[in-house]
Amino acid sequence: MRNRIPLQLLGHDKYLEMRAGARVVEQDEHGEKVLLLPDGTYFKLFRRKRVLTSAAWKPYAQRFVENAAALHRLGIPCPQVLKHYRIPAISRDAVHYLPLEGETIRQVIAGGLGEARADALRHQLLEFIHHIHSLGIFFRSAHLGNIVLTPENTLGLIDISDLRISWFRLGRFRRRRNLRHVLRYRDDREWLRRSIEWARLDK
Repeated sequence: MRNRIPLQLLGHDKYLEMRAGARVVEQDEHGEKVLLLPDGTYFKLFRRKRVLTSAAWKPYAQRFVENAAALHRLGIPCPQVLKHYRIPAISRDAVHYLPLEGETIRQVIAGGLGEARADALRHQLLEFIHHIHSLGIFFRSAHLGNIVLTPENTLGLIDISDLRISWFRLGRFRRRRNLRHVLRYRDDREWLRRSIEWARLDK
C-alpha cells in the first residue's frame, strides 16, 4: 500500500520557483489549471471553493490524491501523485504528479488505426469499463479524452478528481448511465458505434 500523501503549505515564492520555465497546458477565465514542469512532471491547480459545497469540505485536489491511491491499490493505471499542496497566496490547492504514460484514445484515433486494430480497441475499452464497474468505480466524466492506452497496451484513467469508488460493484442503472456518458460526445460516439457492441448501448 502506498503511503498517504500529506497536505503541505507552499509559499508564494517557492511556488514561483517551482513553476519557473513551465508550459501552460490548460487554463480558463480564472487562470492557469495545468502546468507541465521542465522535468516532465505536472502541476495541477484547483480553485479553493468559499461557498458551502461538497468541493469546500472535500476539495478536488484531495479527491485527486485519494482517488489516485485507491486506483493504484485496485490495479488501475493512473497518474502517480508526488506532492499535495495548499497555496494560500493564490487561493489554490495543487497536486504535483507524474503523468500516466501513453496516449488518450482520442489521440490514438487521430494518429490513425487500421480497422482491425480499431475494432480490438473498441472491445478492449468496453471490457475495461465493465472491469472498473465491477470494482465499484463510477467515472462520471469518462470520455475518450481521459482514458489512456499505455505502452503496455493496457487502459488507464486521468482527470480522476470527478470519480467515485464504492465498496461494491456498480448496479445496473449506474453502469448503463456511465456507458452512455462515454457516448455523449459526437465524434466519440461515431467512432464507437462502428462496433455492434457499442451500437447496442446507444439505443
